[in-house]
Amino acid sequence: MNHHRLRRIGLFLILAASPLAANAQTPHPSQASDLAKTASVVARTQLLVPAAAQASGPFEPGTATNAYLATVPPDKRARSDAYFEGGYWLLLWNFLASSAVYVLLLTTRGSVLMRNVAERMTRFKVLQTFLYWVQFVVVTSVVLFPLVVYQGFVREHQYGLATQTFGSWLTDQLKGLAVGIVLGGLLVTAIYAVLRRAPRAWWIWGSVVTILFLMFGALIAPVYIAPLFNTYTKLDDPRVKDPILSMARANGIPASEVYVVDASRQTTRVSANVSGFLGTERITLNDNLLKRCTLPEIQAVMGHEMGHYVLNHVYKHALFFSVLTVLSFAFLWWAVGLALGRWAGAWQVRGVDDVAALPLFALLLAISGFLLTPIVNSYIRVAEYEADIFGLNAAEQPDGEALVALKLGEYRKLDPGAFEEIMFFDHPSGRTRIHAAMQWKAEHLGDSHTSRPEP
Repeated sequence: MNHHRLRRIGLFLILAASPLAANAQTPHPSQASDLAKTASVVARTQLLVPAAAQASGPFEPGTATNAYLATVPPDKRARSDAYFEGGYWLLLWNFLASSAVYVLLLTTRGSVLMRNVAERMTRFKVLQTFLYWVQFVVVTSVVLFPLVVYQGFVREHQYGLATQTFGSWLTDQLKGLAVGIVLGGLLVTAIYAVLRRAPRAWWIWGSVVTILFLMFGALIAPVYIAPLFNTYTKLDDPRVKDPILSMARANGIPASEVYVVDASRQTTRVSANVSGFLGTERITLNDNLLKRCTLPEIQAVMGHEMGHYVLNHVYKHALFFSVLTVLSFAFLWWAVGLALGRWAGAWQVRGVDDVAALPLFALLLAISGFLLTPIVNSYIRVAEYEADIFGLNAAEQPDGEALVALKLGEYRKLDPGAFEEIMFFDHPSGRTRIHAAMQWKAEHLGDSHTSRPEP
């Protein structure tokens, strides 16, 4: 599934329920064997630490940071920069392309045609709304498909970040489309029921419905949605699992299992996450992390993920995006009324509760989401930095943190300018993360885990 969608405030925020983690499933025997072999790969502790970052001599965080960054060859740095900077333009092109589709649906009265089709098929308003939504999703997906193919398949393969064949990738896209139709249809149907019953206060009740839906989506995603895209298995290798669970217990996390997701079927990226809430929380790492990282690196990553849990980021994010949802609906209430007052006749839209006005809602949300991108990025980036600091204190693996930051730098620009990081980064840059790790190391040089020379 296209994970870039998680960073957008899209149509009614319906994709906030996209898969993040899941209950364990019984894997295919060959998958279980592969994961067992993968776990054995990480049974090592050797870290390739640059000389200037060694704890055995004079140590200065800035010098150590530069030493780590210097280990990345110039061609790989240029490749990573080009990939990430290309994302800036894709952000713009996604916004412009989707906005153009919404405008065309309104001005050519294509939206009215879809409404009329839905009304001819049934007299029930709820079903009319859902049938319209199905048409809307299919039409917009088909029109925007070339851009999606380039962004999600062609470009990812060009930069060596994807592993799927086109058929496998397309299958995941179709699954995502089905999830969007079902979950989005439920939400849009509920929103339009509110529009019909509360014509003056619809923005308030619409906000409430959307927030409850997002919470419901986050609750069920680990259990019912994520398994549609990947297989999740329990991590059994005690060399990897036991230190992680020990760290979890030491930080008050009631975890008894760690899960592994077969992300390598889709990507080469290393990743991990903590997802779910109210009993569906999961600590999950992807199999690329097992294949490519040492135990100290894995512990650094999992310490970061545990930081999200201990610092209650799931609930803080829920509050932040709830406030954003209310503000977005208030903006919609004002802007939709203004737009329909001027163009409703030309578009043949009957009113705010006419499902044919849905492209207008989508357009306005696309505009507000695009403009809010730096704010949302900055909020998330601050939370990620907090988790970084927690992870350093929990895992005590500053060099593991630095080396993972370099691996993340394969698709994130390692050393952006300050303004660039504020505008476009929803995670701290590689330089920021490595410097934080080296600063932590400098403050703990007398400790046993940092005073010894690295192997």
